Amino acid sequence: MEQRVVLVTGASSGIGHACARQLAERGFRVFGTSRMAGPKEGPVRMLRMDVTDDASVLQGVDAILQSEGRLDIVVNNAGIAVAGPLESTSLDEARRLLDVNLLGVFRVCRAVLPWMRRQGGGFLVDISSIGGLIGIPYQPFYSASKFALEGLSESLRLEARPFGVRVVLIEPGDTRTPITRHRTVAADAATNRLYPAFPAALERMASDEQQGPGPERVARLLCRIVNHPRPRLRYTTGPPAQRAAVWLKRLMPYTLLEYGMRRYYGLKH
Repeated sequence: MEQRVVLVTGASSGIGHACARQLAERGFRVFGTSRMAGPKEGPVRMLRMDVTDDASVLQGVDAILQSEGRLDIVVNNAGIAVAGPLESTSLDEARRLLDVNLLGVFRVCRAVLPWMRRQGGGFLVDISSIGGLIGIPYQPFYSASKFALEGLSESLRLEARPFGVRVVLIEPGDTRTPITRHRTVAADAATNRLYPAFPAALERMASDEQQGPGPERVARLLCRIVNHPRPRLRYTTGPPAQRAAVWLKRLMPYTLLEYGMRRYYGLKH
């Protein structure tokens, strides 16, 4: 089979880096992106791309197409996190997060879909989160961006199917990546005394992430997905308790799950 060409956004660290490396090691021609990319990281060719900038996205996609003449797989992984109570989060902080996590995926998909249609197929793999299936306290806009990504991907899967383009969601739970230290805390959160549970809840989130599995698990799952002729829409991965919570939300009254979430994050009942 002809060597397939892959674009992975947010490939400088974490899940994106692991996905790019594993695909490259398995013989794919991989291009990774970040806002401050060097020329190459091992077998992965890195490109500068800012997913919040239309021109930057188009230039990055065009560079790949000029080099390779095709683009078979796109992994939309670029994302950021902002923590804090909703009322402590500024409009600019919320807009920035949604611009990266949701509209960034939109920009990349819009740029690559015409080429995938012309070549008769491809994969669009969107990295979502269990936080896009269950709302996480003190991460309202992160969860909002991932909930919205779930809907966007469902709709796009239906639209793109007639052209042979497969749309897939990967929904990791807590994963050991640099997002923990890169997470922004809303500027007003530190001085808002109406939410005394926030500092401890944030520590719990960080601890869970750093005790979670490494990003290689997601990368191995991705490799299986892109070699499957009929992948399903959703693939959830991560700690067993978090995966179980997704099923429990579907099967039991939400009030029970909500009670468990409040207890887990130390919120007042």
